[in-house]
Amino acid sequence: MRGVLRVFVDANVLYSRTQRDWLALIYLQGEQSPYEVYWSEDVLAEVAYHLRRRHPLWSGRKIATLRDRIAGTFEVGRVTDFEVVAVDGVTDEHDLHVHAAAVSCSADIVLTNNVRDFVGVEDYDVLTPDELFVLVDDSAPDAVAAAAAAEQADYWGRRGTADLAESLVDAGWPGFAERVQGHLRWMALSGQ
Repeated sequence: MRGVLRVFVDANVLYSRTQRDWLALIYLQGEQSPYEVYWSEDVLAEVAYHLRRRHPLWSGRKIATLRDRIAGTFEVGRVTDFEVVAVDGVTDEHDLHVHAAAVSCSADIVLTNNVRDFVGVEDYDVLTPDELFVLVDDSAPDAVAAAAAAEQADYWGRRGTADLAESLVDAGWPGFAERVQGHLRWMALSGQ
């Protein structure tokens, strides 16, 4: 992995609490994050829309607070200057705004769970969260280990003896789960 990656995040990643939390946890570790997170108001509007559909009884304040936390955590990554046009390779027209914003911010990676919607796009790599976090662990294992330790402490506090790595497998992240398990095992063996 070269330098700091520029990662444009699709709404389906920010919608998921697990994915959003890990994206922020690793981003906030240490003085230099292994990646910069980029997003657009269109992406956050899509997140809010899907949260409202899933949780019709949530207050407006709850959804607005979540939206503001995302924007505040990744505030330097707001992308506003882009024109949406049809392009070959983006198979879902509802993702054209993602492509346009990613190109506008010179993203290295589009982070999405819908990789199949970006076939043949050459402007950036398209990765799932599992793929990105394994890549990040290759280049910044200390950041991932610190995030894993923080999440494990929080996770145990909320869920008792539940297995963090197992929850990542359940979320569809087998590669990253293996990396997290390795970090947690090392910390346990070294007394950290």
